[in-house]
Amino acid sequence: MAVTIEELYRNYGILADAKPEDLSQHKYAYQVILDGVKGGPKEKRLAAQFIPKFFSSFPELADAAINAQLDLCEDEDVSIRRQAIKELPRFAAGENIVRVADILTQLLQTDDSAEFSQVNTALVSIFKMDAKATLRGLFSQILQGEDIVRERAIKFLSIKLKTLPEDTMTKEVEDYVFTETKKVLEDVTGEEFVLLMRILMALKGLQTVNGRQQLVELVVEQAFLEQALNPADPDTVDRLLQCTRQALPLFSKNVHSSRFVSYFCDHVLPNLSTLTSPVAELDIQQEVLKLLAEMSLFCGDMEKVEANLLMLFEKLLEFMPLPPEAEGENGENTMSEEPKLQFSYVECLLFSFHQLGKKLPDFLIDKINAERLKDFKIRLQYFARGLQVYIRQLRVALQGKTGDALKTDENKIKVVALKITNNINILIKDLFHNPPSYKSTVTLSWRPVQKAEAVAQKRPSGEEMGTGSTMKKLLSPPLPRRNARQIYNPPSGKYSATIGNFTNEQRGGFRGGRGRGFGGRGGRSRGRIY
Repeated sequence: MAVTIEELYRNYGILADAKPEDLSQHKYAYQVILDGVKGGPKEKRLAAQFIPKFFSSFPELADAAINAQLDLCEDEDVSIRRQAIKELPRFAAGENIVRVADILTQLLQTDDSAEFSQVNTALVSIFKMDAKATLRGLFSQILQGEDIVRERAIKFLSIKLKTLPEDTMTKEVEDYVFTETKKVLEDVTGEEFVLLMRILMALKGLQTVNGRQQLVELVVEQAFLEQALNPADPDTVDRLLQCTRQALPLFSKNVHSSRFVSYFCDHVLPNLSTLTSPVAELDIQQEVLKLLAEMSLFCGDMEKVEANLLMLFEKLLEFMPLPPEAEGENGENTMSEEPKLQFSYVECLLFSFHQLGKKLPDFLIDKINAERLKDFKIRLQYFARGLQVYIRQLRVALQGKTGDALKTDENKIKVVALKITNNINILIKDLFHNPPSYKSTVTLSWRPVQKAEAVAQKRPSGEEMGTGSTMKKLLSPPLPRRNARQIYNPPSGKYSATIGNFTNEQRGGFRGGRGRGFGGRGGRSRGRIY
């Protein structure tokens, strides 16, 4: 016979009125409350509140009590489930914390938003009781649980860990997170990899130089830098892009990017034109060159500086055309079509060449024969002439525009284009010095200008106006000369709308399931494992 509301209240009264030392004598009364989970909705809601209240007084009924509460957590009535979940942290004492954390982690798979929020709140509350024990429950499900549970548990950690106070996230707890996360990284998808790296990067103990170096080593292991790149495999290309994006914010003057830069020069640049993009709308060549340019800024000592510079030199020749052969008497081009100038690609390649050139400043003089050097300078000169025309056109187009006028998509693209062309102009000038110089500093067009850099830069010349000095100068260009030779008039839409939107976040996920470092993680079929 089902327990009634009256019986629940009566037995609750017996337990509530008993002295703490006498509670164990009223085992029968507690058993009646446990049986309340077999009643109707009202009885279940009462049982959900009464069971945890006296849980600690009946250790011999601990398993029965937890299982009864779990039955309520799985009830068809969402209000009963929420009440039962709300009370779960009251069972989290001693050895039960791991079990409760494991249960709550499994309950993250709910599709009810209010219930999901309740689970999150409950998990955070037991974190503050015993963070390490809670993590044991979470990582148990991440390593062995259903895919939906694993996914949501990782997301929970990526969001909540950084919000916990320092007295909760002790060094011991952070060390445990690092150790367990390394285990998880042995078998991850691309999205999981990004989230797990976000978790590790937020750990206070890994904010040091040594800590960041450890994180770089983790990324290197995932990137498979010891293996040749298969440019035709989008999964392999995506893995490299994801890993590089995660490593990028870790690099600094003390944590070097040398291994990644060398790998890009050895394996990526030679296959640049044949790379298979993992995302249809992604300009894979531009993406790769942007990553290389950003990494080159933090490149330390490397064994093959000359070979890497030579590869960058060859790629520059590929994207910097020779001038047309035929010209009319007035210096006007008589060819039907002039070469297109790939400004975005050249900015990245020139910047990378400029950074590595600092390590071998005599490269163009000692390592490149006179004929090739002459050819290179002709290309540089032709490109620079095209730049001047385009820079004047951009300045005229932006002249007098301020505020909201600059926020239109078209003008945003023009502002970025002006940054690109000015950067290339400065770097080409350095290379035309005799001997070539590598002293100029530019901020890559898609990166925000650092205040310190803006102050430190010298006053720009007329040709360099707009290179990140002040918006007023950038938007107040001189009018073009009337008889300026029109070497190159780029078509509308030359710069994509996303030209300045490069980020270190992933673009698209890794294809397939999980495997070693992003391969095919085997499926599992599991029922309730509380």
